[in-house]
Amino acid sequence: MSDKVNGIAPGGRVVLGFSGGLDTSFCVKYLTNDLGMEVHSVLVDTGGFSEAERAHIEAHAKKLGVKSHTTVDAVKTYYDRVIKYLVYGNVLKNQTYPLSVSAERLIQALEMVRVAKNMGIPNLAHGSTGAGNDQVRFDMVFHIQMPDAKIFTPIRDLRISRDEEIAYLQKSGVDWMDFKKSVYSINKGLWGTSVGGRETLKSLGRLPDEAWPTQVTKTGSETVKLGFTQGQLTAINGKTYDHPVAAIQALSTIAAPYGIGRDIHVGDTIIGIKGRVGFEAAAPVLIIKSHHLLEKHVLTKHQQNLKEQLALFYGTHLHEGQILDPVMRDIEAFFASAQAHVTGEVSIELAPYRYQMLGIESKYDLMASKSGMYGEMNSAWSGDDVRGFSKIFGNQTKIYHSIGTGEGGSGTDRGVK
Repeated sequence: MSDKVNGIAPGGRVVLGFSGGLDTSFCVKYLTNDLGMEVHSVLVDTGGFSEAERAHIEAHAKKLGVKSHTTVDAVKTYYDRVIKYLVYGNVLKNQTYPLSVSAERLIQALEMVRVAKNMGIPNLAHGSTGAGNDQVRFDMVFHIQMPDAKIFTPIRDLRISRDEEIAYLQKSGVDWMDFKKSVYSINKGLWGTSVGGRETLKSLGRLPDEAWPTQVTKTGSETVKLGFTQGQLTAINGKTYDHPVAAIQALSTIAAPYGIGRDIHVGDTIIGIKGRVGFEAAAPVLIIKSHHLLEKHVLTKHQQNLKEQLALFYGTHLHEGQILDPVMRDIEAFFASAQAHVTGEVSIELAPYRYQMLGIESKYDLMASKSGMYGEMNSAWSGDDVRGFSKIFGNQTKIYHSIGTGEGGSGTDRGVK
């Protein structure tokens, strides 16, 4: 191994984003042994770890030789800073993916910076490879929030293989880890779980049932009612929750055993290649779809149209790591403003591998019968009113077609010789 990374000499203190897996375990040993650094590990939990798993990761980090270990419970921060706006915007990347992993990486990067600043440590490190999106997300947040920080990325810089990492750790006396690679790569968080395997490495192929973390154990069907208050999920089947995080977790427990929310996302990476990843996200998919249905009933058509345009940009920008761009705060302000009337209850029928939206109830429903019924006579105007409106509404287009192109033809003849 080289005694430098990016030309940085050994020594100093560094905050390392730590998950306890092979890559970050290698980073601890390499930064300590080869670069002589004092490593302070940070686990940022965005909803993927139990208390027992947190404790195990901390014990593992200390056994590897970190100077200190910090566990940050960022689940509510993750919701308040990101997920809330993904729901407001009905954001599904490429109409499919609820940004399960990409969004949480940004919160993890921001929390790492906060810890580093609080501890007065000028260096940061992460275990991303040079092949994916995460390296850009972490680096960009670090550069913006701590522009003078030195960033260490041993896996990326050394271009080291998995087998080389294992050999290095074994040589360093790490004999308590299970180095057998799982057939599938799983990343769990509050807003869904990603699943990667050999089937997702090519353009054709589906993940088998055993690849999914949550197995289908429910049969039959049931109806669930989701209660929203100004755009946020606050109740399920009449039971209210203190915070939407608890409601999300409860909905996942109800819906995931039906196999709902499973799919494969095909997307464009930040670095310019396409990739496939499986995901299961029962709660996110149902929340976004039901929230969208409620909005169809309570928002005006122009509110919906503008939201859709902004949401497409917002989701892409967030996916590409641009959480700190001020335009994101501007869009979030519009999203939040549009939620004033997004209050009501959405009924959904759940069954194995499928769901059906049954409808909504809301005091803000614009389909209220007092305003008239679609396809029936409307009480707000007469037929004569519509005749006059139709003439005015199409007047400019009528003028355009009446004057032609100036070459003796009608407007529809433009460009035809």
